Amino acid sequence: MPVLAAIFDAFGTLVKISEGSHPYRKILKLGIEQGRRPQPTDAEHLLSMPLDLRQAADFFGIQVDPGVMARLESDLRNELADIRAYPDGLIAVDALQAAGVKVVVCSNLAKPYAAAIEHLYPGLDGYSYSFAVRAIKPSFDIYHHATQLVSVSPSDAWMIGDSRRCDCEGPTAFGMRGFWLDRQGGGPYTSLHQFAEAILRTR
Repeated sequence: MPVLAAIFDAFGTLVKISEGSHPYRKILKLGIEQGRRPQPTDAEHLLSMPLDLRQAADFFGIQVDPGVMARLESDLRNELADIRAYPDGLIAVDALQAAGVKVVVCSNLAKPYAAAIEHLYPGLDGYSYSFAVRAIKPSFDIYHHATQLVSVSPSDAWMIGDSRRCDCEGPTAFGMRGFWLDRQGGGPYTSLHQFAEAILRTR
């Protein structure tokens, strides 16, 4: 059966950051210094709610000095500017779309990072972000949203990413075919060229 949609993870798959400054993590660290106890749900809240840095600090009840917040926001801007597309990602997306395959990005990420994804990949057929869906991978809710964006059934979609749990096992359990991307050479796919070629062979 032909694959009708290709769903890609973002960071580590389509895009990369050479050196992340982790501004959200720094806010949580400030909270620890103020006596706030980290919660197991902290990361999920950051990724499943549309929070900028100031909103994140307010949500967690963390006091951030205005000067410190200004530096964190500057760090975030620099981090966003440093995001780059993997060359094989650009080529794979172009080849798939040229063949009529719908392409969607499905990613766990905080809201400010979405603009960088869409700047580097402006012509995708859908963007499914955890902060917008209010669910993080491997929740079926975000996979469902990704397939609904391009009106395909799970069985018609393949997904790939650098997390076995979120991009391989989760999608497979949902009914898609999920694949692990290991750019170091230890997985079934070491580049997005290979993934795109495998999809094109089904058509």
